Amino acid sequence: MTKHVVSKEDQLKKVPLFSKLDKKHLTEIARIADVVDVPAGEVLLEEGGFGDQFLMILEGQAKVEKNGKVVNHLSENDFFGEIALVAHRPRTATVTSETAMRVLAVHGSHFKDLLENTPGLWKEMAIALSHYIPSKE
Repeated sequence: MTKHVVSKEDQLKKVPLFSKLDKKHLTEIARIADVVDVPAGEVLLEEGGFGDQFLMILEGQAKVEKNGKVVNHLSENDFFGEIALVAHRPRTATVTSETAMRVLAVHGSHFKDLLENTPGLWKEMAIALSHYIPSKE
């Protein structure tokens, strides 16, 4: 049986933040991103810490905790770490892998360059982030 190898660009296209970007931009993001395998139980981001990575889940699941309480679960195509990078403030939550994971990691300095040099990415990020803001209905 032949295993189908999925390119970084194909994985990125599945992430809502990047889904509307053209091939050129996806190739640029893939160039600066690293695929990282993470064991279950590893803290990926710590609440209150300062971060230097933006992460996207390719495979696996993670939990999000604020003040020690689980507030969300993340899985394939979810992303995190962007708020601390964009707002230059401490991490807003702790993210821990619940299963073995494969993530795509973009270093903070590359992420900032990406935002400045990719037309429309700020808008896509704002739209994607709006889905994480709780409704007050």
